[in-house]
This record gives sequence, structure tokens and C-alpha cells, in this order.
Amino acid sequence: MSTQTAPTSSTPLITPAPEADEARRRGLRRMRTLAVSLLGFAAVVYVATLGQDGFLGYVNSGAEASMVGAIADWFAVTALFKHPLGLPIPHTALIPRRKDELGRGLQDFVGENFLQEAIIRDRIAAATIARRLGTWLEDPANARRVVDEVSDVASIALGKVRDEHVADLVTEALVPRFREEPIAPLLGGLLTEIVRDDLHHGVVDLALAELHDWLIENPDTVADVLGERAPWWTPPRLNDVVTSRIHVELLRWVSDIRDDPHHRARHALDTYVHQLADDLLHDPETQGRAEALKDRLLEHPSVIASAISLWNALRRALQGSLTDPGGAVRRRMLTEVCRFAERLGAEPELRARLDGLAADAAVFAVERYGKELTAVITHTIERWDGKEAAQRIELHVGRDLQFIRINGTIVGGLVGVVIHAASVVIH
Repeated sequence: MSTQTAPTSSTPLITPAPEADEARRRGLRRMRTLAVSLLGFAAVVYVATLGQDGFLGYVNSGAEASMVGAIADWFAVTALFKHPLGLPIPHTALIPRRKDELGRGLQDFVGENFLQEAIIRDRIAAATIARRLGTWLEDPANARRVVDEVSDVASIALGKVRDEHVADLVTEALVPRFREEPIAPLLGGLLTEIVRDDLHHGVVDLALAELHDWLIENPDTVADVLGERAPWWTPPRLNDVVTSRIHVELLRWVSDIRDDPHHRARHALDTYVHQLADDLLHDPETQGRAEALKDRLLEHPSVIASAISLWNALRRALQGSLTDPGGAVRRRMLTEVCRFAERLGAEPELRARLDGLAADAAVFAVERYGKELTAVITHTIERWDGKEAAQRIELHVGRDLQFIRINGTIVGGLVGVVIHAASVVIH
């Protein structure tokens, strides 16, 4: 049996609600007054009809039984919270003296009767969460509210990420991980898949088309580049003729490669890429060079600066679109939310699947953390002061418990009348 612990400075007290408590206190006083008044009325009637026969004999017996019932129920109700009349009668003041056992019992009751898988699934199924969510999101104002809230939270979260956070992520998490991970097999496998699916041909076609257009639009730049590499002793006129001829032949060569899918330069490129992929997968020397290149890139100071610059550019773009009510991101989010709401209304399978996921999540949470959740009841009650806990509980439920006293008075009186009638008949 636990004993009442005295409150200390570290003992959390029950947080009162002054206004609500005052209303409860008034209700409790009214019901107590009514119960005591009925007891007093029964006592007066009993005294007034004492020793009478006939009808008044029935009244006297009823009044006597009413007093017995009222006093017995007063004792029962009072014994829950304190010692009746201050007398240390055994098995009284149950809540102050046995609050810890009551807390553990309440914990077991909640766990056994509320946190059960069948009950949780039944309640979630009855709640029709997905249907209610779809109906709520069908209102354009609600859909926009969701988008606004998500956008605001995302924008604030993006703003909280500083440059040093990105630098720490790169230097402490990404770079060491990249350094440990061999890059050659990854590149070799990637190139193998690219060659197998001919994905590089599209890149080659695009590069050749862009190079051809650039050569046409920038002949002077080509001439300047070639002229810088000409011997110093050649005449300028000869240089102009040679560079012009080289430009024409280079343009023709690029055109031939661009227009001929089977050009030998393309075959040479395919062979080179295929060989490079194979070497990256199987040649130790090539793999070593790839790893050395990777290490040099990771050690370069510009890696962190580039990562920070890339992040800042991405963050500015996202924040600008998130904070703009007409931004592309918000518009897309609103479209997807509205489309999701329509699907929830039109697809019973989707609603059933989402309700099932919600039930699975709730069951998982209860199975994993249910004991911790119900243990809060026990731990909280154990830290309460016993006397204060009894006073607070009585304040909350005492008004309803007074009906026990009132019913005891009335039922006791009726039983007294019946017993008196039976006694009269027997005699």
C-alpha cells in the first residue's frame, strides 16, 4: 500500500483552471446542500412521526430508512476522498492513500480497453478520414490554405539553412562518403548502360548541331584562335587564306558527321566510349586514374564554394516562388492538391488505401509506444500530492457523486416503506 507523499519544490502540482474550478465548486456546493437538506428533511419527518401508527407509521419507517440510506451513501462517497469526520477508519480516504495503485489500475484499463488493434482500426474506419479530408480539400479556400501553410513553412525552413550548414554537410558528410565510395565502377556501369541504349547519340547530335551553328555564326573567332597558333614568320595574307580554308573544311567535316549516322568519327567515338566503360570496370590503371581525379576534385577548394553557390541559387529560386502567391511552385501545389481532392471523392479504392495506411500507422504507434503513453498516467499520478489529488478529483466528479447520496435517501425511504408494509401484513 502506498503512502501519501508530501509535496516538495520538485513535485509537479496539478494545474488549476480558476474560472472552471469556481463553476465546479458552486455546482458541488449546490448538490451537497440538496443532499444534506434531504437528510435533514428525513430526520425532521422521523422525529415528527415517531411512535405513530397507521399512515404516519409508514412515513416514519420511510424517513428512518431514508436517513440510514443517506448516511451510508454519505460515508461511501466521503470515504473515497478523506476520512469521514476525520476518523482514521480502515479503508477510507482511498484516493489520497492509494492513488498510485489507482493510477496503475487506470493505466491497465486504458491499455486493455482502448489501445487494442481491433478497436483502433474500427474507430479509424468509422472516422472515414480520407473522405472527410477530400470533402474539406474540395473547398478552394481550404486547398489554398494548405498550400499557403506548406509554402510558408517551407520558405521559413529554407531560410534557416545557413552557408555554414551547407559547408558542414559537404565537408563532414558528403565528401568523406564520396571519398570512400569507388567512382570507377559507378562510371563504368553508367557508360555501359549509355552505350547499350545508345543514349549518347542524342548528346552527340545536339553537340554537333550546336557546334555547326557556332562555326557559322563565329568565323572571326575561329580565325583569331587559329591565327594565334600560326608561326610568327608566315605572311598575314597566307595566314588568312589558311585559316579561312580550315574554317570551311572544319565546317564541312562537322556537317558530314552531323548528317551521317554511320560516319566513321561516330564509330570511333562509340568504340572509345565502350572501351572507356570496360576499362573503368576492369582495368586497374584506369580505375586508379579515375579515383585520383575524384580525389583531386574533392580536395579542390571550389567544391565547397560551388556547393554553397548552387544551394543559394536553388534556395533563392524556391523562396521566390514560394513567397509569390502567383509563383510556379504554389500554382503547381494548388493544382496537385485540388486534383488529389477530386481523386479522394471519386476513387473508393484510394480512400480505402489511405484509411488503411492511417490505421496501420496508428496501430504501429500504439504497439511501439502504447506502454509509454499509458505509463504517463501512472507517472503523473505518482508525482501528485495525495491530498491535493483527492481535492481536485472531488472537484471534478463530486457533484455527480452527490446523486448517490440523493438516490440513497430516496431509495432508502421507499425500501423502508416496503419493509414496514411487509411487517404490517405479517403481523
